[in-house]
Formats: sequence, structure tokens, C-alpha cells
Amino acid sequence: MLLHKNEINRLKSKVEEQGMTLIPLEIYINEQGFCKVSLALAKGKKLYDKRESLQKKDMERDRARDEK
Repeated sequence: MLLHKNEINRLKSKVEEQGMTLIPLEIYINEQGFCKVSLALAKGKKLYDKRESLQKKDMERDRARDEK
């Protein structure tokens, strides 16, 4: 991945100030050992979203346990 200096600074500022995360999506490695990385910026879940996800996961786990 080739980025200009201002693109790197923009990504860096979003990660540091806004609390976003850089996530590698794809990694390509060629015969010479060089690699390319596709990146994405992502925002984390809010606390209430995490609680909902955990409750759904627990309910599915309990349902699977009951079916056995």
C-alpha cells in the first residue's frame, strides 16, 4: 500500500483523536517477499450495543444447549 504523507497523517489523527481503529482487510504477499495491505477505518461499538450483542450470544448458546 502506498500512501502520501497527508493520507498517513489523516489516518493517524483519526486513530488517535477520534478513537477509531485501523483494521487490515486483505494481505497480499508476492514472490519477492513484498506485501500489500488493504486497510479500513472502523468505529467501536457503544456500551449498549455490546450489551445487546452479549445477550443475543448468551440466548443462542442457551438455545443450542437445550437442543442437545
